[in-house]
Amino acid sequence: MRHWPIAVLVLLFCATASAQTGDYVIGSKDLLQISVLEIPDLNVERRVTDNGTIDLPLLGEFRVAGMSATEARAQLESLLRDKYVNRANVSVIVKEFANKPVSVVGAVTKPGSLSISGRLTLLQAISAAGGLDQTAGRKIFVLRRSDNGMSDTLEIKRDDLLQSTSSLWNIPILAGDVVNIPARSTVKVFCLGEVKQPGALEFDSDDRLTLLSVIAKAGGLTDRASKMMLIKRKGSDGKDIETRVNYKAVIAGKEPDPALKADDVVVVQESFF
Repeated sequence: MRHWPIAVLVLLFCATASAQTGDYVIGSKDLLQISVLEIPDLNVERRVTDNGTIDLPLLGEFRVAGMSATEARAQLESLLRDKYVNRANVSVIVKEFANKPVSVVGAVTKPGSLSISGRLTLLQAISAAGGLDQTAGRKIFVLRRSDNGMSDTLEIKRDDLLQSTSSLWNIPILAGDVVNIPARSTVKVFCLGEVKQPGALEFDSDDRLTLLSVIAKAGGLTDRASKMMLIKRKGSDGKDIETRVNYKAVIAGKEPDPALKADDVVVVQESFF
């Protein structure tokens, strides 16, 4: 997975949508709407079969898999001109992207795949899934995979999408995209030693969980606290991983504020001087 600055990712997602508009490759189970101005009998809806074809009046079996709607329209126009009319005005619209559905998962009323057509925005996708439920967290993730197997994930703050006057965050959603709205949950971190309120501390999973936020929630340091602190974390092998941190250097901005995870233990040692 590629990692990009947030502004670059938004532009990348929008640029990808612009490039792919009208170029969606038709596949099995997609639902097509065919219209021919000169031949009303060909105004039909057809679902693409597993072998990639649709059955049309007058023309019979017509292969569409692997083509875009524009390419399918051009071929139909050519066939009709050869056999029936001097001029053909054909429209081919993908009504349901069943071959590459958009999925909305997580804290929405009706999670799952969407049968959608035409242009779709992030807000429309969430609305089509019944909207956010009461457990929805403050972050929304959009996963997009390209044909070469690469993928990008864009993180959007819920408030930016729902409350901002800018349409920047209401990005276009393409066939095959996955929209994930994680539910809020409670995580615990333990802060022991020379803090004013030692013990287990609860945080919302959306909160920024760092050493400084944990110390603040523990009421701050006592007068006996050392500048050196210890962060303990269970490794994948079950063994403790210990990291020593210079608290004064973090406060002064000389060292980064360490990010913490659920069940981490912060030990504030006593100073002997």
